[in-house]
Amino acid sequence: MPPWTAVLGLVTLLAVGVLAIYLVSLLLSPRQVLGARPFLSGNHPQEHALSRYHVRWYAVTLVFLAFDMEMVFMYPWALVVAEVGTVALVEMFIFLGLLMVGVVYAWREGAFRWS
Repeated sequence: MPPWTAVLGLVTLLAVGVLAIYLVSLLLSPRQVLGARPFLSGNHPQEHALSRYHVRWYAVTLVFLAFDMEMVFMYPWALVVAEVGTVALVEMFIFLGLLMVGVVYAWREGAFRWS
């Protein structure tokens, strides 16, 4: 059996599984929505769904993304740090230092101030 046959079979199985999940969802979902209002944990919303966010949330989002990317890079690094040795350790501390420069800059600019 050629290797691409196994991949094609797996893709076919995946497509059938996705279609089966959609079919079950269509069969079991309620047909009529009782009130077309969004809700949060059963409570009615206090503001409109398209209301604007305060600009400070964008800075918090950027800081979160910086730390999220840190974890994306640290996981594969943690897998190979024992093999690579001191060079990998120095490179990670340089990377963390650059992230710390970004955090200090955000702190100085007031991204973490809530008043």
